[in-house]
Amino acid sequence: MRDRGSSLFDAGPLRAVELDAGDVPALQHFFEANPEYFLNVTGQPPAPDEALRELHDEPPAGMTFGRTWLLGFVDDADALLAMANVTSDFMADGVWHIGLFVVASPLHGTGTSATIYRAFESWARSSGGRWIRLAVVIGDPKPEHFWHKVGYTEVRQRTGVAMGQRVNSLRIMVKPLAGGELPEYLALVARDRPDEP
Repeated sequence: MRDRGSSLFDAGPLRAVELDAGDVPALQHFFEANPEYFLNVTGQPPAPDEALRELHDEPPAGMTFGRTWLLGFVDDADALLAMANVTSDFMADGVWHIGLFVVASPLHGTGTSATIYRAFESWARSSGGRWIRLAVVIGDPKPEHFWHKVGYTEVRQRTGVAMGQRVNSLRIMVKPLAGGELPEYLALVARDRPDEP
């Protein structure tokens, strides 16, 4: 990682920074050193240009959004230990979306993932987020357990989603940040209603 002076927020012993083009080599190294997500979800290791694609990833055409952040979570030596791709105002004002959240494999089971997530959630709330949504692959037990444990509720499932060499079923999960109820969320984001195609 390049030397970083400023951070967006603290996440326990780590700090969140916004990654940019200069961080692509470090992010690519991080993906290659921690391939578990890619192997479980796509059936293959990260592609040679995975980090570059992640840097330029945006929601599909026709889906409105505010902005995207490619977040890196670094230690005091600026070593990249986790990353997240997040989008604000996704399909509706106040709805944030986590597209990817990867924590270094040696840190799994240490509480680091929850510490990072709680810090991110607080930052999203203070930045106008009222809901956070995400999709988790059904049958990938660690992330399914993690997202349930930190308070997410399934609103629907999607099947037949091609991801690399695999075709997955996804659990769409949502968490309110400002005390809302699921019917309120589903009124905002029609795509996530269980009866929508």
